[in-house]
Amino acid sequence: MNKKDYYEVLGVSKTASEEEIKRAFRKLAKQYHPDVNKEEGAEEKFKEIGEAYAVLSDPEKRRQYDQFGHAAFEGGAGGFGGFNAEDMDLGSIFEDLFGSGFGFNFGGGSRRGNSTRATKGRDRLVKMSLTFEEAVFGCKKTIELELNETCETCNGKGGFNEKTCSKCYGRGSIIVEQKSMFGIFQTQTTCNECGGSGHTFEKSCNECHGSGHIRKNKELVVTIPEGVDNGYQLRISGKGEAGTNGGPNGDIYIEFQVKKHEFFEREDEDIYLEVPLTIAEAALGCKKEIPTLENNVILEVKAGANTGDKLKLKGKGIKVPNSLRKGDLFVILNVVTPTKLDRKQKKLIEELANTDLENDSIFKNFKKYLKK
Repeated sequence: MNKKDYYEVLGVSKTASEEEIKRAFRKLAKQYHPDVNKEEGAEEKFKEIGEAYAVLSDPEKRRQYDQFGHAAFEGGAGGFGGFNAEDMDLGSIFEDLFGSGFGFNFGGGSRRGNSTRATKGRDRLVKMSLTFEEAVFGCKKTIELELNETCETCNGKGGFNEKTCSKCYGRGSIIVEQKSMFGIFQTQTTCNECGGSGHTFEKSCNECHGSGHIRKNKELVVTIPEGVDNGYQLRISGKGEAGTNGGPNGDIYIEFQVKKHEFFEREDEDIYLEVPLTIAEAALGCKKEIPTLENNVILEVKAGANTGDKLKLKGKGIKVPNSLRKGDLFVILNVVTPTKLDRKQKKLIEELANTDLENDSIFKNFKKYLKK
């Protein structure tokens, strides 16, 4: 049987925005809800608009539909399998938009609650402070965490002598009557006796009090790689909170906060160092011993250096995490004018001032702007 165009079903154009699609769906869902509309075909219409919305509200499914039409979701059609409109959980779609009070039991199937699903444990975020050197060269740190661990006494089940739930008969859900804006109708909800698992226990575990988890303090030694920076996150897989129903543990993310250095400033993998020079060193040039991250080196400063001049030492910066590449060290020269002079130094400066030091083009160009 040929299916109707999804855009026509919702009464929207093919360029409709996400909000326009949602608004049209809400309006039609209320109009054709089987507890309100008793006309023949209302239930099928209700499912039809739910199917159309499920596709058009999902950007990837909508893209496939726009390109291939209904064939995109038919088995064997160009390899686009993995989505079958007939298998959609339309009840969840309506509950997401309208709440559980808008429920409708499509087909009366025994849909089990999510509590039986193997679920990954929660991730944890830990903030760690590092010195500049610890961040640059890497180190080992020990952190202490309080985490949910799988209870060893009951193997995470929460109890002993498992049996089928007498209220939902193992389905994990029950049918109850609810009131809504449309009146009284039946809806499917998670069984409150077994929490949706479909089973109960003759005896609850005293160690974990039926939760399947116990809280434990743990110490974890963390190897911090070279070159981490402020905001960098290190992921430690499988060391977070315990999963449920056999699901894997969560992960731990460590976010670093790096303290400032007294002399070095960092910009990504490059570092900057301000080096002070005397007037004589700047004018005559010199060989200046300066620190780097690893050792001291001799920097050759050419005659006539000025404040703000930048010199680059390639490969003397910071190692990029998980890489062999290193940044550079940039030396920023700062010619320092002395503020305290002894008698001999003052005399030498005065003698220097009596000579012509204004042959430089900078001075000559400046003089052009002096008023005559």
